[in-house]
Order: sequence, then structure tokens, then C-alpha cells
Amino acid sequence: QRCDHCAVRHQAVCGAMDDVQVKKLAQIAHRKKVPAGQTIISDEEPVDFFANVISGAVKLTKTLPDGRQQIVGLLFAPDFLGRAYSKNNPYTAEAATDVEICTFPNAAFERLVGEYPELQQRLGSGERLYLLDVRSSEEYAHDGHITGSHLLPLPMLSLRLNELPKDTPIICVCRSGNRSGVAAEQLMRQGFANVTNLTGGMIGWARADLPMQHG
Repeated sequence: QRCDHCAVRHQAVCGAMDDVQVKKLAQIAHRKKVPAGQTIISDEEPVDFFANVISGAVKLTKTLPDGRQQIVGLLFAPDFLGRAYSKNNPYTAEAATDVEICTFPNAAFERLVGEYPELQQRLGSGERLYLLDVRSSEEYAHDGHITGSHLLPLPMLSLRLNELPKDTPIICVCRSGNRSGVAAEQLMRQGFANVTNLTGGMIGWARADLPMQHG
């Protein structure tokens, strides 16, 4: 079944479930591709579904009293989109890059959460991410980078694998997504199980007007 081949099967919320439980979740799951710039959910509207992020980056914003939009967070694979048991969406979620998500209808998913306490625990645990920027040091400093990202230029990657965490999801980043794609494939060949490529790279990140720092 499709869940068996999912890149985030063991890191997303479904990672807390055994194979029998995952089969129940698969019965209500639906994969969806969302192009960059498209709204996925809107704040204060009724909750229709929840989702795991399979690939790409999702920008979270809240509408301020004066009508302006404030960025309140970013989601990557294998983050969870939505808040169980909330009547309305807590934020607006927009695809910052091309995104693939796995959606679960609201009522059916909340029934599963009530049936499996370990799923509720995973929802509240908050997964850490390791952002790996494989561009050159000049690009990283002068073109801007994601706050909290770690610089390791692609030519040095194979020599410094021991510096990378094997128990934390790794998001590979470069200018356009090409070098980071090479890096992601290299890491997976070396036994890193949860590695994804940031689609669109820093070009897409800047186009989506997402925060970054220089220097």
C-alpha cells in the first residue's frame, strides 16, 4: 500500500502507529499536491481536515486586527498541519514552495486520535528538524539563509557525515533545489533514513517572502 513507501511514514504522526493501525489511517488518507502560493487552509474558518507535510515548505500566518498578515511559523516534512479538536483553523497555511501533503478528514482523524493514545502523544511532541544548507559559504552569507540552518557545502558533505544527526529529520537546502537534491540522495545512500529536499530552494523561499538572515 502507499503508506509503506511514504518518505515520512516513520517520522510523521503515523510513526506512532503499528502496521494494523496505519492501515486504518490509510483508509481515510488522501495525498494532494499544492502549487506554490496556493492557500491550503485559512485562519478562523472551520476545520475540514488535518495533514502531514510530505515535501516542500508551508508558511503559517495570522491575520492581525489591522488586516496585515504576520508570519507565525514554517512547516516542513514531516510536520503536522492543523490542531486536533479545534473548531476553527488556528492560522492560514500557504504553500511557500510546491508542496505535497497527506490529508485526513477532521471527524475521522479525531476518532482515531481518541482510539490510539500514542497518536495523541505524537501530536503534542513537536519534532525537531535539522536544516542543512549545502551551498558555498559565500552564497550562505551574502544571498541569505534560513535562520537556524547549518552550512555544509556539498563538496565537503561526504567528508563530514559524522557531524550530522541520524535521529533527526534533515531538510537539504540550496539555491534552486538541484544541489540539495544531490545531497539528499547521497545522505540516503549513507543510511540517513529521514531526508528531504526543499523544493525550489532559496529562490522559492525568497519568492514566497519568507524570513531569512544575512551574514
